[in-house]
Amino acid sequence: MTTHTASRRPPPAGGGDFARLSKQITEAGLMNRRPGYYTVRSIAVAVAYAGGWTAFVLVGAGWWSLAVAAYLAVIFGQVALLAHDVAHRQVFRRRRPSETSGRIAGAAIGMGYGWWQDKHTRHHANPNHEALDPDIAPDLLVWSQGQARAATGLPGLIGRWQAFLFFPLLALEGVNLRVSSARALGNRALKNRTLDGMLLYGHTAAYLTALFLVLPAGMAIAFLAVHQCLFGLYLGCLFAPNHKGMPILTGNDRPDFLRRQVLTARNVRGSWFTDLALGGLNHQIEHHLFPSMPTPHLRKAQPIVRRYCQELGVDYLETGLISSYRQALASLHRAGAPLRRARISTARA
Repeated sequence: MTTHTASRRPPPAGGGDFARLSKQITEAGLMNRRPGYYTVRSIAVAVAYAGGWTAFVLVGAGWWSLAVAAYLAVIFGQVALLAHDVAHRQVFRRRRPSETSGRIAGAAIGMGYGWWQDKHTRHHANPNHEALDPDIAPDLLVWSQGQARAATGLPGLIGRWQAFLFFPLLALEGVNLRVSSARALGNRALKNRTLDGMLLYGHTAAYLTALFLVLPAGMAIAFLAVHQCLFGLYLGCLFAPNHKGMPILTGNDRPDFLRRQVLTARNVRGSWFTDLALGGLNHQIEHHLFPSMPTPHLRKAQPIVRRYCQELGVDYLETGLISSYRQALASLHRAGAPLRRARISTARA
């Protein structure tokens, strides 16, 4: 994984670069709301969610319930994508309806909305900044060789072979979502944490009650494992192509807004189906530049942004989905190199 420092990057231009781009986007009408689109999408996701749980009850105690678990894993991912758009005020202009609908969506999948919104806001402000972006804070994985050299315990152990373990570990992301949400409730600075706690634990109680009420214990555990692992894998596959393997900023290396967002993000090529499966996050550069832009406008904004970046001489990366995963895994392998070298040195000693 490449780490860029301020000395290796041309001096950032002023904020006028983004202002000129923003004017083009606004004049093209791409910041306008799309209430019809979000109404249809919200209804479709809600019907698919309710239909999944209805199928769960109707199928009952049979192994076909695992197919329902796989289906619900995808629908949970779609609910998460809708919550993401709501949090960015792509759906509603005002804060209250955005927070209310965001909490409803979060409660539907067992996610603490306040915790996630705080974390995601910090990510958008400083994407891929080693000290400021919570998405690349060393936890189980290390994202740079600097983090690897400082790693101890489990990250130090996993980091050696993290590229090979990455996708298996993504299966735990659904569980991590709940654990991190619950852990954040202890943070007194978190707003509405009592409400978030009630929704989070209410979802967990209802979810487990439904599983063990409808299914025998063994089958309920199997459903839980399939559903949560596939949900976590889907979530991870949604977000991994966006920034992993892109330049990591360190220290005072903070280019102007346009370059900070473009240089640390990667777009993924694809059709309307890619847009549906990834919730528009395949247009990550446009999303980071204009977080409140409605999802269906991101594809329309792409040629404008790409052409503008070419005029400025700013690198604009777009690749295929498989290639994006390959780049992310290669960067993880490079990041873990110091841990592998340390192991070899210890073995020789």
